[in-house]
Amino acid sequence: MENINEEKENISESLDEAKMQQLENEKKITKLEVECEKLRLFILEKLRSIPVASEKMKGKAKMRGKDQMEIRRREMIHSRDLIVKETPKETSPDISLEMSLKKLETLKSWSVLKWVVVILSLARLVECQDTSQIDNPAARSLVAEFVYKGLSNVTTDLYQGLGEQFSYCVKDPKGDWDKAFNFTSNLDFVTSCLLQTRDVTTQRICTVAEMKLYFYSFFEASKGAVYLKPNRNCNLTSWGPGCEPGWACSVGQQPVDFKDSRNIPARTQDCQTCCEGFFCPKGLTCMIPCPLGSYCPLATLNQSTGICEPYNYQLSPGKNSTCGGANTWADVGSSKEIFCSAGKYCPTTTSENSCSNGHYCRTGSTSEQRCFKLTSCDPNTANQNMHAYGAMLMAAIITLLLIIYNCFDQVLTTRERRLAKSREAAARNVRETAKARQRWQAAKDAAKKQARGLQDHLSRTFSRKKSIQRMEKIKIFDQAKHETDDDLYPHSHSITLNETLPPPVPSNRKKKESGDLTQKIHEIEHDHDNHENLDFELRDVKRKGHASKAKHISTQSQIFNYAYAQLEKEKAQQQENKNLTFSGVISMATNSEVRKRPLIEVSFKDLTLTLKAKEKHLLRSVTGKIRPGRITAVMGPSGAGKTTFLSALAGKATACKRTGLILINGKNESIHSYKKIIGFVPQDDIVHGNLTVEENLWFNAKCRLSADLAKADRVLVVERVIDSLGLHAVRDSLVGTVEKRGISGGQRKRVNVGLEMVMEPSLLFLDEPTSGLDSASSQLLLRALRREALEGVNICMVVHQPSYSLFRMFDDLVLLAKGGLTVYLGSVKKVEEYFAGIGINVPERVNPPDHLIDILEGIVAPSVGSNVNYKELPVRWMLYNGYPVPPDMQQNSAGLVMSPIGLYPVNGTNPDIDVMGDNSFAGELWQDVRNNVELHRDKMRLTFLKKTDLSNRRTPGVFRQFRYFLGRVCKQRLREAKLQAVDYLILLLAGACLGSVTNISDDNLGAAGYTYTIIAVSLLCKIAALRTFSLDKLQYWRESASGMKSLAYFLAKDMIDHFNTAIKPVVYLSMFYFFTNPRSSFTDNYTVLLCLVYCVTGIAYVLAIFFEPGSAQLWSVLLPVVLTLVATRNTNSVVLKNISYLCYPKWALQAFVIANAERYQGVWLITRCGVLLKGGYDLHDWSLCLGILILMGVVSRIIAFLGMLIFRKK
Repeated sequence: MENINEEKENISESLDEAKMQQLENEKKITKLEVECEKLRLFILEKLRSIPVASEKMKGKAKMRGKDQMEIRRREMIHSRDLIVKETPKETSPDISLEMSLKKLETLKSWSVLKWVVVILSLARLVECQDTSQIDNPAARSLVAEFVYKGLSNVTTDLYQGLGEQFSYCVKDPKGDWDKAFNFTSNLDFVTSCLLQTRDVTTQRICTVAEMKLYFYSFFEASKGAVYLKPNRNCNLTSWGPGCEPGWACSVGQQPVDFKDSRNIPARTQDCQTCCEGFFCPKGLTCMIPCPLGSYCPLATLNQSTGICEPYNYQLSPGKNSTCGGANTWADVGSSKEIFCSAGKYCPTTTSENSCSNGHYCRTGSTSEQRCFKLTSCDPNTANQNMHAYGAMLMAAIITLLLIIYNCFDQVLTTRERRLAKSREAAARNVRETAKARQRWQAAKDAAKKQARGLQDHLSRTFSRKKSIQRMEKIKIFDQAKHETDDDLYPHSHSITLNETLPPPVPSNRKKKESGDLTQKIHEIEHDHDNHENLDFELRDVKRKGHASKAKHISTQSQIFNYAYAQLEKEKAQQQENKNLTFSGVISMATNSEVRKRPLIEVSFKDLTLTLKAKEKHLLRSVTGKIRPGRITAVMGPSGAGKTTFLSALAGKATACKRTGLILINGKNESIHSYKKIIGFVPQDDIVHGNLTVEENLWFNAKCRLSADLAKADRVLVVERVIDSLGLHAVRDSLVGTVEKRGISGGQRKRVNVGLEMVMEPSLLFLDEPTSGLDSASSQLLLRALRREALEGVNICMVVHQPSYSLFRMFDDLVLLAKGGLTVYLGSVKKVEEYFAGIGINVPERVNPPDHLIDILEGIVAPSVGSNVNYKELPVRWMLYNGYPVPPDMQQNSAGLVMSPIGLYPVNGTNPDIDVMGDNSFAGELWQDVRNNVELHRDKMRLTFLKKTDLSNRRTPGVFRQFRYFLGRVCKQRLREAKLQAVDYLILLLAGACLGSVTNISDDNLGAAGYTYTIIAVSLLCKIAALRTFSLDKLQYWRESASGMKSLAYFLAKDMIDHFNTAIKPVVYLSMFYFFTNPRSSFTDNYTVLLCLVYCVTGIAYVLAIFFEPGSAQLWSVLLPVVLTLVATRNTNSVVLKNISYLCYPKWALQAFVIANAERYQGVWLITRCGVLLKGGYDLHDWSLCLGILILMGVVSRIIAFLGMLIFRKK
């Protein structure tokens, strides 16, 4: 290697000497021709010896080690000496010789010497203009290789220079450039050009500066027309034949630096037609090689039109010129003639072949593509027919959906049947056991009766009264012990949420407590209302016994046996106390197996509700309390504020201004702190119509009961509610909707109540639960509520003129007059007594509630002879209880007997009544704005501020509820299979129609066809996604108000919709893709559509939550069209451009076009860059476009979730 370096230095010294000699011999130009001839003869001799040298070189290439290196070194020294020796000293070497000698510096092997000789030969051939040796095949082949090498260097330098400028449309510069200008496989077009021009073709090839001038002109082109700027060779003062389209000239003998990117050489000599395989633009006098995928033959003149075909350019008038070669390479719209025709392929730029049978050839193809199986491709086919594959894909999708649907349906059906069998078997077993026990009990009672008769006959010492008392005592207390020891009835033992197990007590103390309790119960039965704290005392009874067996039960049979056994025991206890009077509480109060609940007493003082906007009173000065273990009825005429009163107590009256106090168990605490143990039954039957009765009840039980509650106890709760509400016959029936009929209206009403009963509330509000029910159904519902009250539940319900039998089942009554004023609040038993005291008597055979409401409506006058006016009744109640009377009502109190504190001062004001402000327009407007701000502030506080949980119940968390919601939504989707099938069918038809009509044009890389795809898919997917949240808004509002997790609900809905997000793109593409057969792959199209569907689904969620269903559908149709128009409009407005960045169609269309553009190569390179430049797209942004679509989908889902929390029903 050191010797080689020394030789390199010697070569450099020789170059310096040659330069010096060139300067000294500039005056001896006349002798140059003679010396040139000598040099030519020498080079010809060397050319003849090249094959021998090549064989010798091949032999020597096999040598290894130091001998090989030494031989190479000697040969290189000999070559250098020979070159220097044969070159006359008087000769002035030109720049080409200098460049050749410089290249010699990089020689590391003997094989490169061949190229040195060729370069020297070509250099002298150019200088001496002797072309007689071009006809030599050996020389011509070497010259063609040399020309291509120079051409390759020029194009390489060009793409390196243009790489930054065209980076937006070229992802891999070297790869894309090779696919356009890599001609190593066939150099015939270069050889033919040598024969045509009879000189070295490099003298006619454009330099880097000339190529840049041509390619940069595309940036300034408008409407596809490319005009070159005036240059050194073609301008207003100099326009030679080479400036005409299809013509080129030579640089002559002047040296040319092809890498020079700034200076254009003078090229005006020996002008000829452009060679085949090259194109010569108008305004340039050089040739540029046509890219792969093009067909560039010589043009022919059409004598009739005077146009050079196939390139359609005209000859300049007045000049004796002929048609040349190709004249331009631009986008397909401007230079379609240069592109290889559809149905044909061009392996080189000078040959065009027809596509054979079984193959297809797109425009600009360099080879033919084999058609897929099951498709037929005739000769000269430009595209393959893949409709069969689309049909097969659609059939596969349908089969998959059917399998999924049938499998899930079969699993659900099998599970329901298994549960039904276990449940029926358990119920049948328990009923048979209960009947056997009844027979045993009857036999035992008969035996006891006979024993008592025999005892009375034998002995008269004991009184009959004592004997009866002893037997009653045995019946009441001893029977529970026998039942506890009986294995036929497993027992439930649950601890109250705020209660702990006490230590055991002696048996004599137990008997004493039981006796005291029995005595108290009998006392209270006669004086019910004077012992309002009875239920609190009953709930304080400590329970004894073993731990609950429910936690140790695992199988379904055991669970159902346990549940139905408990139900039979409860039925037996209720049968003993059929009328459910207070004496019937004794067995349940002393039974340690009854689940106790936390007690909630709600008291309110001077409660007033006022509309914030209009200062109108909806409820006014209501004072009283509702107590646990009692059923309170709220009655009054229409407009009396019954539902408002219920909403105020439940904390749902957020749109009103509230004054007064609401105390929970005597403490000023928020009712929302007890949300988990408070039930609210709305007036409308808000249930899920596509679920069965049992599924509706079970879902509420799983989400709202304690998470620690054993499964057996949950089954007991649900079965008890179903039994008490009489829903056995329809437990497996769908509830139904308005469109699809299900169970009856009365049954639906009972399911509505059951949803709150299964969560075992401590406080239960019901808004007209008996409306629409017949007398029998109302009685059934009231008996179920009575049983809840016996467990300590505080029940408050709005009723509208109940029957007398129902009226007597209530414990307390709240009677309201119009304006929300209290007329009566107290025990039902004393209501007639109170009104009789003020002169209003209920006529015989008239229902008291009907009569009182008619009086409050003003329909019926008070009793004859009474001077009572119905407008005075609220004031009389205030005076009766000593409440203060508001000033504006004092005029109705004139002449009435009142307490000393019954009136406000004459000049005083009611603190609950706001003084009206300015009545001007500005004042009213300001008041409305302030009220709206306060309203939204209250909603935000209620939604986002975390309340202290005082319910002492730990319900399932977000992840567990998410699983419950997921199962429910999955069932709902399976039952909406026909609706889903219609969505898929419409999408399929849309794909088929657009695929048939739309033409994926190569001019715009398919942008126009994909625009319609974006609009169609967005529109159809949005409308379908609206159903996700539009159809069950009311159900969500009810469930979220009861404490269910909104996040779990939203995520479950969105998770199930991901199935549609994944399937719908395949359904659409199964028709659209195989009808249009774009260049981009199916995977790329599916990926873009997947992200698009995910994005528009999130936007549909926002529309569904923020708007009513009708308005949301209109927005779903309008948005895709408008946003697509904005995104695809070419405008100079900065505002519209910035807006377009927020439009999802812009990113979806860009992703489609980029996926297509990557498949356009070779001759399509300029078309690709032009389309991307016009649309403002970048080939590197495909992942960015998908990421933005996904980001828009995520952001829209976040907005939808926040809207779901904020925008509640007013």
